[in-house]
Amino acid sequence: MQSTQTDTIIQIGHISKRYRSVVALDDISLEIPRGAIYGLIGPNGAGKTTLLRILAALIAPSSGHVWFEGKDVSHVPSLIQRKIGYMPDIFGIYPDITTEEYLQFYAGIHGISGRQRAHIVSDLLELVDLTAYRKTLVETLSRGMQQRLCLARALVHDPDLILLDEPAAGLDPRTRVELRELIHTLHTMGKTVVISSHVLLELAEMCTNIAVIQGGRLVLSGDIETLSQHFQTNRQIAMRLLEPDKILVTLELLRSLPDILSADVAEDEMIYTEFSGDDQALHHLLRTLIAHELPIISFAPRSIGGRLEEAFLRLTEGNSQP
Repeated sequence: MQSTQTDTIIQIGHISKRYRSVVALDDISLEIPRGAIYGLIGPNGAGKTTLLRILAALIAPSSGHVWFEGKDVSHVPSLIQRKIGYMPDIFGIYPDITTEEYLQFYAGIHGISGRQRAHIVSDLLELVDLTAYRKTLVETLSRGMQQRLCLARALVHDPDLILLDEPAAGLDPRTRVELRELIHTLHTMGKTVVISSHVLLELAEMCTNIAVIQGGRLVLSGDIETLSQHFQTNRQIAMRLLEPDKILVTLELLRSLPDILSADVAEDEMIYTEFSGDDQALHHLLRTLIAHELPIISFAPRSIGGRLEEAFLRLTEGNSQP
C-alpha cells in the first residue's frame, strides 16, 4: 500500500523500532503535510532521534512503513536521501578545514560539479550568514555558527524535506532567535521542515503542526490551532503586575468576579486566569482591574504554547505512556 495524498510529503504507518529488549518507537502513525514546519516534541529518550533517522532512511523500522511522496522509503532509500537534508543533534569536529571547504566536500559527495559547487557554497554561506567566515577553520567557530554551518550542509543538495534534530540545544537566546528566523526563511522558500525538541514552548510558537512523543509512543498530533482549541474551551488570560506585592489582592479580586473560572500565579509571578466571557466581558474585566488601581503592565491571551504545554503535562502526568 502506498500514500496517494499529494498534500502529504511523508506518511508514517504503524512504525516500531526495537533494539533487543528496548522499544524505541511503538506503533507510530503520522502524516506530515507538504510545506509544514512540523515539530516533534518529547523528553530526552522519547524516540525523536530514532524517528528522524528512520525518516532519513539511515535506519529501518522493525515494523511498519514510511512513504515519501508515495514511495516506500525502504524500497528506494538512495532516492529518498537525495531529497532529504538531515541535521543531526551532534556536530562532528573537523580539524584543519574551513567552512568553505567543508561545504565543498559535502557538495562533492552529492555529485555537484565543480562549476556549480562554488556558486552553491557561496549562496549557502550567505543564507546562514557565514560569508565573512568562509576561510575560518570549522573547529574555531562558535556553537551557534557550527549549527548554522551544519544546517547549510543539510541544504547543499537543495532537498525538499529538512530534518533538524534538536538544533537549538546549547544555544544562547540570541542564537536561538537567529535559528528560528532561518527556519522561517526555509519555510518561505517552500521547504518542509521537521524539527525535534524537548521544549514544547520552543516549537509551539513557530511550528504549523506538532506531534508529542513520550516513551516511544504518540501522545497527540495535529495542527497548532486545532490542538489549542481542543484543549482549551475557555480563554486564558496572562497578566503581570508592576508591584508583585499586589498579587494576592489581585487574585482575591479575580476570584470574586463571575466570569473568572480560576486564577493562579506561576513561579515567574505571572497571573493566569481562565475566563468564560466574551470580548465585552473581557473589556469590563480590564476596566475593573484598573478601577481598583492595580498596577497591570501586561494583559493578553495566554500563548498557544503555554496552553499546549499545560495540556501535555495534564495528559502525561504520572504516566510514562499516553
